[in-house]
Amino acid sequence: MPAMVKEVCRRYVVSGRVQGVFFRASTASVAHRLGLRGRASNLPGGEVMVLALGPAEAVEKLGDWLREGPPSARVDEVRESEEPPQDWAHLLDFQTG
Repeated sequence: MPAMVKEVCRRYVVSGRVQGVFFRASTASVAHRLGLRGRASNLPGGEVMVLALGPAEAVEKLGDWLREGPPSARVDEVRESEEPPQDWAHLLDFQTG
């Protein structure tokens, strides 16, 4: 029987030129490829919030990608914080909104 993979949940707030440049859609594509659940949302101040839930290694890979973003974006800063995975266990896939 395979060992249980520990899930982590991390919230990222990405600032720079990240709205109107397909940042959320690109993030969702990368998250789906990594098998993550969560969401990406625009914030009123021009930032994008990304909540990622899944295996630690996959969440780290998404975090690395967020520091670069898609070609049309300019990432100035990424702030991250841990979230309790059990609070977001109800998320079944990765969504944008």
